Amino acid sequence: MHKGRLEAFSDGVLAIIITIMVLEIKVPHGQDLRALEPLIPVVISYILSFIYVAIYWNNHHHMLYTVKHVTGDILWANLHLLFWLSLIPFVTGWIGENHFAPIPMAFYGVVLFMSSIAYWLLQNRIIQNHDPEFILTKAIGKDIKGKISPVLYFTAICSTYFGSWIAGSIYVLVAFMWLIPDKRIEIIMKHTANEK
Repeated sequence: MHKGRLEAFSDGVLAIIITIMVLEIKVPHGQDLRALEPLIPVVISYILSFIYVAIYWNNHHHMLYTVKHVTGDILWANLHLLFWLSLIPFVTGWIGENHFAPIPMAFYGVVLFMSSIAYWLLQNRIIQNHDPEFILTKAIGKDIKGKISPVLYFTAICSTYFGSWIAGSIYVLVAFMWLIPDKRIEIIMKHTANEK
């Protein structure tokens, strides 16, 4: 099976996720800047979630670029990832409307945690369905960020008991960690092309 439909479907779902999130930001009825004050938590939660969705889209794009063929288990692993990512608008709205209260912040972390696990499963399904010299296998290497992220999400979920700001700081930290450009796949692809 060709990967084109998988990429197109995934891109469409991620675009809808972003659209749903922005629609949660309601237009204020007032005309002055004070009318925007109640929206500050909603906008902050939107920005953080937009960054997360953008990170997933970027990494998903790079990962699928290396794929030679798609199997049924890759399709299901991809749908599993999209399921968890599709919950981001719900938890984003929940934390924004409730000013980062502990329980919504914990659920936000659960969605991020499960999304990271789903991404890892998809990555492994892709690797297992290709030969040992597969580019993605070489590019991933030890995957330190991929292993640290779920641990940090779990820590953030537990920390909501002590304070939402701790969890929020961890979510921002993980997002920042992934915002730093990861050139592993691009470097391997360029190196492989030069060898040919």
